[in-house]
Amino acid sequence: MLISRWQAPILPTRQQMALMLESEGLEPQEELYPPGAQVSDHRHPFDEVRIVVSGQLRLDIAGNRLLLRAGDRILIPANTRHSKQADGDEACVCLYAMKAD
Repeated sequence: MLISRWQAPILPTRQQMALMLESEGLEPQEELYPPGAQVSDHRHPFDEVRIVVSGQLRLDIAGNRLLLRAGDRILIPANTRHSKQADGDEACVCLYAMKAD
């Protein structure tokens, strides 16, 4: 698992975040999680790259709990058990992409 926290005072736009992923040869998709929405434990045979566009996303990755905020990015390795939940009163919008090894 690799986490990059956005440190600059100005967040990139959704389009700029998508361009960041596209510049790596990835095809970003958008997901919207209403407040409190959950995705239970699962795993998949590819790396998952995810950037939070707005809101907050609480993750449990193989027992490690963390909170991502707007601009934060994570790489979840293939076959790693993980779950997620929109945190707070605001919907969470994310861009994600599948990354083959």
